[in-house]
Amino acid sequence: MKKLVFLLLLMVALKSNAQKDSLRVEQYCELVATPRLLSSKVTIDIDYGDERSVWNDNRLRDENGKLKKFNTVIDALNFLGKDGWKLVNAFPVFSTNAPSVYHYVLKKEFFKTDTEQ
Repeated sequence: MKKLVFLLLLMVALKSNAQKDSLRVEQYCELVATPRLLSSKVTIDIDYGDERSVWNDNRLRDENGKLKKFNTVIDALNFLGKDGWKLVNAFPVFSTNAPSVYHYVLKKEFFKTDTEQ
C-alpha cells in the first residue's frame, strides 16, 4: 500500500513539473558592441527582436526612463545578467573597411502569456 501511495505521489509530482515547463518559453536577445571612433569606449546596441522604426526610439532605458549608457561590454553583460539573461554565444564580425563588431547572444526564460499558447 505504501508503495502504491509513493508511486501515485511521484506521478503527480512529475505531471505538475511538466505543466510548469510547458508554461515557459525561451526568448533571445543580441548585444552588439561597436568601438567608438577615436575612443576606447564602445557603443552597445541590444536587439530584443522588436520591430524597429526611425520614428520610434528603441534604445534601452533604466527604471527612471533615462537612456541607459554602459562603460564597457562587461558592464552591459552584467546589467543583462542581473535581469536574468544568460550568455549563449559570443562572436566577432570582421570587416576590412571597419573595426570589428562583437555580437553576444543571450537567452532568458519567460512565462507564456495567454496570447502565446
